[in-house]
Amino acid sequence: MSSEGALRDGHSGVNPDVDTSRRRFLTLAASGMGAIGGAAVVWPFLASLRPSAKAKALGAPVSVDLTVVEPGQKISLIWRGNPIWIVRRTPDMLASLEKVNKGDLTDPDLNSTDKHAGFVLQPDYAKNLTRSIKPEVLVMIGSCTHLGCIPSFRPEHPAPDIAANWEGGFFCPCHGSKFDLAGRVFKGSPAPRNLVVPPHKYADDNTVVIGEDQVAAA
Repeated sequence: MSSEGALRDGHSGVNPDVDTSRRRFLTLAASGMGAIGGAAVVWPFLASLRPSAKAKALGAPVSVDLTVVEPGQKISLIWRGNPIWIVRRTPDMLASLEKVNKGDLTDPDLNSTDKHAGFVLQPDYAKNLTRSIKPEVLVMIGSCTHLGCIPSFRPEHPAPDIAANWEGGFFCPCHGSKFDLAGRVFKGSPAPRNLVVPPHKYADDNTVVIGEDQVAAA
């Protein structure tokens, strides 16, 4: 029968046994799979623009936005399997470094050329009172140079439970090593060396890059 005949007979020309809702579902599903397929093609391309897990493990540099770090705050991240601390020191914290008795420190003048965990203790650009490029921003490996424990951030002072003359710093709860707010170790601590300053530089005023050395201005 022709389509015109089917219409004259009151039929729509659609087989009544066909489930039209199922047909719509299959059509939508096919469209969805097409979109997913397209995304599957695009995703590897987007992923290729980011450092791979292998690259990170090998030490790919890590950029940090310093605007998220409040004055007096410490944030932590991981680079090359090491805990990295970034502390935005307040004027009071910086002043505390002047109050520390150099005679109480193992290496107050940063003369040590030793390495710890494969790193020099501080790059040349961190051989200063604050052990940093920018005085207010401390960048440090947060691992005790004794046996690798993670020291606690203890900026408050006084703190008689740590030391009678405590001006703020880092205290290792494992074996009692004490460091000031520049990571300089106090005499009598099990830790033999200052905390390590990792290689770092500034991409701009508010972005520090962990894993690349600051180049001195010509």
